Amino acid sequence: MAGHSKWKNIQNRKGAQDAKRGKIFQKMSREIYVAAKSGGDDPDTNPALRLAIDKSKSVNVPNDVIQRAIDKATGSGADENYEEVIYEGYGPGGVAVLVYTLTENRNRTAPNMRVAFNKNGGSLGETGSVNYLFERKGRLFIERTQETDEDAVMLAALEAGAEDVISTEDGFEILTEPSEFLNVKEALEAEDLVFISAEVDMVPSVYADLTEEQQEQFMNMIDALEDDDDVQNVYSNASDE
Repeated sequence: MAGHSKWKNIQNRKGAQDAKRGKIFQKMSREIYVAAKSGGDDPDTNPALRLAIDKSKSVNVPNDVIQRAIDKATGSGADENYEEVIYEGYGPGGVAVLVYTLTENRNRTAPNMRVAFNKNGGSLGETGSVNYLFERKGRLFIERTQETDEDAVMLAALEAGAEDVISTEDGFEILTEPSEFLNVKEALEAEDLVFISAEVDMVPSVYADLTEEQQEQFMNMIDALEDDDDVQNVYSNASDE
């Protein structure tokens, strides 16, 4: 995994999120709703809700929007039934793509996914066609500053249960098992470290390089997928370099 810290992708995604603020709020509200409906309204006893709230706050979703989603999920009128459906496929150059959706209507979502792939040089695959190339990991990114103590970051992360700390000129990429993610995040927050990204991701085991033309087509595909209301997360093994 070393050498693929995806710093550029994080910056690009932050910019895209700023341009689609309303849609991001809608997607995060849906994720919070599903987590609260299935596990209750207390983030201290519902890890999925806590992760959804933390993720929402990282993209500046207001507290009142978060609370409305929780209240809606745990109130008497909680009648929306979303299911997680994962679509697997290939992008330009054979890049592996995983698309996580929350939908109440597969008959709407599936054709939309097929169109987004087909119109941008890709194709949908069968279940299991690319999933084996990814592993679920906690992933935290800390930007390097003049005040950053590299030894302190590494020690705090590893003592809290991180499995790897990758140091680059940009900063630190910290990898954890999903079960250790919150412990590591809290330990680093206690050291007053600030994350530019902290999520449980699907991390590729191998990466694919794209030509400049394929990269442009691939980004059009990602934009089309992420613009769909049912899509929560898109993962790929496209190289950042």
